[in-house]
Amino acid sequence: MELYQLTAHELHKLLIGGEVTAQEITRSVLERIAQVEKKIHAYITVSPDLALTQAAQADEWIKKGQAGPLTGIPLAIKDIICLQGMPTTCGSHILENFYPPYEATVIEKLKAAGAVFVGKANMDEFAMGSSTENSYFGPTYNPWDLERTPGGSSGGSAAAVAADECIAALGSDTGGSIRQPAACCGVVGVKPTYGRVSRYGLVAFASSLDQIGPLTKDVRDAAQLLTVISGHEPRDSTSINLPVPDYAAHLGKEIKAVKIGVVKECFEEGLDLEVKASFWQAVNTLAQLGAEIKEVSLPHMPYAVAVYYIIAPAEASSNLARYDGVKYGYRAKGVSELLSMYEQSRSQGFGAEVKRRIMLGTYALSAGYYEAYYRKASQVRTLIGRDFQEAFAECTALLMPTAPTPAFRLGEKVDDPLLMYLSDIFTIPCNLAGLPGLSIPCGFSQAGLPIGLQIIGNHFQEEIILQIAYAFEQHTDFHRRKPNL
Repeated sequence: MELYQLTAHELHKLLIGGEVTAQEITRSVLERIAQVEKKIHAYITVSPDLALTQAAQADEWIKKGQAGPLTGIPLAIKDIICLQGMPTTCGSHILENFYPPYEATVIEKLKAAGAVFVGKANMDEFAMGSSTENSYFGPTYNPWDLERTPGGSSGGSAAAVAADECIAALGSDTGGSIRQPAACCGVVGVKPTYGRVSRYGLVAFASSLDQIGPLTKDVRDAAQLLTVISGHEPRDSTSINLPVPDYAAHLGKEIKAVKIGVVKECFEEGLDLEVKASFWQAVNTLAQLGAEIKEVSLPHMPYAVAVYYIIAPAEASSNLARYDGVKYGYRAKGVSELLSMYEQSRSQGFGAEVKRRIMLGTYALSAGYYEAYYRKASQVRTLIGRDFQEAFAECTALLMPTAPTPAFRLGEKVDDPLLMYLSDIFTIPCNLAGLPGLSIPCGFSQAGLPIGLQIIGNHFQEEIILQIAYAFEQHTDFHRRKPNL
């Protein structure tokens, strides 16, 4: 087996045992990128020089006995997270040449842990999309079927992990953008509780919804990566000051008598039959492991997509107002008048989906419509949060499919925004309520496409959902299967 095929915890054992070096692992990953990147297009920027420099530094740490679980481990970083010395484009023409003057908190934490950055991963522009087809730099292709999407918006991160173009990756999740691509690509993806991981240095899409989280080859890697990036950040007013558990230490605990709720609203129209069959098979597996399964209801869940597509675009219209061609980013050429410069820079710099959401959000916030749309959506968001709390009064965790279908074909939903938005129907409620959610592979379609199981916990209960996911993973082999590239 090649080094690039291993998990972070497997490589850590080899590193501290002196069997391999961080530089050897990094070269293995860079060679894999050279082999398959033309097929996958998982990256916007690849950084071999930085990666090899960091790997050499990691080898020095290891020699001194200072190796943590991520020391010398090559990671991909979604290109919405600021990393000094490399462009942070957000998949957009308007930030094509933007080099951030500071670094995200998660990057600082990963550097302190000795991680290696092999590149910035492709994504839907400003994280707006469910297929990574909205990137200014072109789409990413699903490693399991190159004619299908990897999901989005963290599709580059998920595809890079699935194709072994990195050992693990960071993504961001505003309405399912870690979990849905994780399901499409057959990897593990975790969206932490809102406030558990600092958003400092994450370019904002919808500030009350965005969260950074890991995409990995298995649950143990997800637990270790989440432990490193979590924690309070004084520069982020939404960061919560709570102790961070060692998530990996909770793995391996039995789930006997753990009460797990199955959300009944997931089984209405639109759910693919193969996804449904894999979901119930996963539920049966958890029941065999001793979990107590019961049906629960989230009565306001059917309104979640509508609520999200008022709140998220409203916040986006405010956050994206800063891209005006004045201080940084793309500026239209040959324009002599200020207002025209604003108009031309924004119309040329943003893609169609971003412009659609800015207009939706601006309309929802405008005088005369605010009460009818944004205020009403905020009220229903509160009701969705209450539904979850009532469910958690009965259960420790909840189960849903991650996505209603396996990965769909490239171009299949591009001309139908509403159909595309419904790809996130099961992931959006979790963001609206600020809850932690995890997607884990739970099956494959007849066409050989991965299917994801979503496990949702109460606020700051990441260790519970990781514990359940790990128990499931230990009794299945879905996470061990690899796409044939």
